Amino acid sequence: MSFPALVIREAHLDDAHDAEAVVKLVDSYASDIIGGGKHLPPEVKERLIPALMAHPSKLIFLAYKGEEAVGLALCFIGFSSFQARPLLNIHDLAVLPDHRGGNIGQRLIEAVAVRGREIGCCKMTLEVRPDNEPGLALYKKTGFSRSMLGNYPYWMMEKGL
Repeated sequence: MSFPALVIREAHLDDAHDAEAVVKLVDSYASDIIGGGKHLPPEVKERLIPALMAHPSKLIFLAYKGEEAVGLALCFIGFSSFQARPLLNIHDLAVLPDHRGGNIGQRLIEAVAVRGREIGCCKMTLEVRPDNEPGLALYKKTGFSRSMLGNYPYWMMEKGL
């Protein structure tokens, strides 16, 4: 029995198959306990692709096994004022539950890193819940470390608008 090879490539949101895959994977991630445990509301699913298409700094990778999208890295290009260079934030990294443990997340991170180097980024960033042990293990394995400013760790904070 042969299994389809894993292919990781940048998403083309004007392609219906890729657009559907992005919505499916973001929704799967959102509905997972680590992603908050709730499916995306229908109006968010409807807005997601047009909003991403309009966003100038998006960079999205999809992992396909055959025709099935099984993983996603949804990234945005930011800027490091301390290094005067772009940076790449992995906003969402998702692998369908039935496909976890097969190095798909690692391969997605590697693809993001290659593209980040190509466009001159100084680093990659991401946020992770402290109770996401599989995620923390993956990120440490792929070279991420706790964000520090001088000798002090710092947190991501937010405020609703």
